[in-house]
Amino acid sequence: MSSARPASRAGDAARDDAGSLAGRAGPEAVDRPSGLAAANAAQFGSDVVAEMLRRLDVPWIALNPGASYRGLHDSLVNHLGNTAPQMLLCLHEESAVAIAHGWAKVTGRAMAVAVHSNVGLMHATMGLFNAWCDRMPMLVLGATGPVDAVKRRPWIDWIHTTRDQGALVRHYTKWDDQPASPGAARESLMRAWWLANSAPQAPTYVVLDVELQEAALPAPLPALDPARFMPPVVAGPPNDLVAHAAEILAKAERPLILAGRVSRDPAAWDRRVALAEAIGARVATNLKTGTAFPTEHPLHPWPISTFPGDGLIAAMREADVILSLDWIDLAGTLSVLKAPPAATVIQVSLDHQLHNGWSMDHQGLPPVDLMIAADPDATVAALLPALGERKKPAAAASPAVPAPAAAVPAEGPISVEHLARALHAALGDAPAALAHTTISWQGQWWPFRHPLDFLGSDGGGGLGAGPGLAVGAALALKDTERLAVAVCGDGDFLMGVTALWTAVHYRLPLLIVIANNRSFYNDEVHQERVARMRGRPVENKWIGQRIDEPAIDLAAMARAQGATGFGPVERGDALAPTLAEAVAAARAGQVVVVDVSVAPGYGTVAAALTRAP
Repeated sequence: MSSARPASRAGDAARDDAGSLAGRAGPEAVDRPSGLAAANAAQFGSDVVAEMLRRLDVPWIALNPGASYRGLHDSLVNHLGNTAPQMLLCLHEESAVAIAHGWAKVTGRAMAVAVHSNVGLMHATMGLFNAWCDRMPMLVLGATGPVDAVKRRPWIDWIHTTRDQGALVRHYTKWDDQPASPGAARESLMRAWWLANSAPQAPTYVVLDVELQEAALPAPLPALDPARFMPPVVAGPPNDLVAHAAEILAKAERPLILAGRVSRDPAAWDRRVALAEAIGARVATNLKTGTAFPTEHPLHPWPISTFPGDGLIAAMREADVILSLDWIDLAGTLSVLKAPPAATVIQVSLDHQLHNGWSMDHQGLPPVDLMIAADPDATVAALLPALGERKKPAAAASPAVPAPAAAVPAEGPISVEHLARALHAALGDAPAALAHTTISWQGQWWPFRHPLDFLGSDGGGGLGAGPGLAVGAALALKDTERLAVAVCGDGDFLMGVTALWTAVHYRLPLLIVIANNRSFYNDEVHQERVARMRGRPVENKWIGQRIDEPAIDLAAMARAQGATGFGPVERGDALAPTLAEAVAAARAGQVVVVDVSVAPGYGTVAAALTRAP
């Protein structure tokens, strides 16, 4: 199957760092069925579905159990037995989807999720929207009570049956289907897997009728080779457009690259560096996506950020060519110039193929002079040879000079910056993947030198995703040297804390540090701005926002899931030794949570998010 895997913008990502990231964890990390699994042919519709998932090389299926797919559950356990896909038991559907999302952010490939009928899908919708906005692949399997009303049990089958269940998520999935027979289910699964993994990537959803799952097969289905039905999709650029772009870039005197949605593939990373050096282009990257360029490189002169700072704004004004590699919100970024840029804008993206008008995640319509509807990685690979002898020495550039770190006070408030710098120091030179950060994060606090150093944001701005994303990253990085690390706010952690149980149960090394300001502080800032605009008391901004009196013992909540909990860390002189102990425990294989009390405060990122009109 691996030779027929559809091409994707992430491909077989970062295998030099993480080995076979799509491989299964060791025997100690999965739940094993008792007795001998059936070795005979499929007998029921759900057996057909389970066999197809195995044929598709689906590595994992994250789930919260539900009676609507009890037939499929039985087939995965007792028909397939000890083979892929392996189950990952989760305590909430939103966590299951977030774990699949985090897995995809590392590997660039989909895994599967099973959700219980309409009610499970309703729980999962926030996670699906996050993955959709983040353009991450996954295959979600749902179920419904018997479509044939005479076969429904009283009450429960009726409330768990919907006429068009896919309509709940159709606006933020790439494709959905509700097949009516086992034969149709095979084709539906192939199409859903193929489309989810093909660029532009996004979740897909397949609904399985209970009757389809549980009815006996009247006759065996004919054999088929899934590879023949999922041809690789090469989203490469046309030669004439590559030649045109190469000509424009070769002549540019002040080129600028906006590196956005690209893969975690180290070879593609190296090609982006080579392209920037070949044309002497300065490069900007964005905290909304995984890191796309080494932030300490001389051609990356500004800290990675969520919104453009003064340096990038000036560079956009000065540039004669701007090359966007699927930059998120190109229109919004250019809008700070107050007029269309004087530069020739080259846009490389397939994102327009997913724009549907229901969600405004497509952002504004940017000014573009040359559109290359292709995969950014494939386009960069084509541009390098097209430049040929026209390459020129890199223009003089200096990397961003980080501001000196403020000393952590022995007493008094700990800032998010103190936390970030102390955590980075505690991790040292050993590889780590920063799977999540807070809204106040600033790029100068933490350099990124590898495509897996930072995995990007949650995509849709949905609070509660952080723990699940971190668990998914830990699953993908298990049995590698790279440790999954996340920095979560207290509100985010509280909403997703039960995802940690899955990490503990399947022995996934993970470190989560909580920047705990005991508040939904983003909304405090909003309330302060509204109060100032209306001439009302800003002192009341905390009402309905603070998580205090009593303060919640977040470390105890982590321990309740089986994790190792530290904190609350309230003194600066305790921060470094606590983080050192936590890092050592996580690298030894534990799931570790550190609760750090931080002073409420915002950086330039959050200030921009809450700027007054």
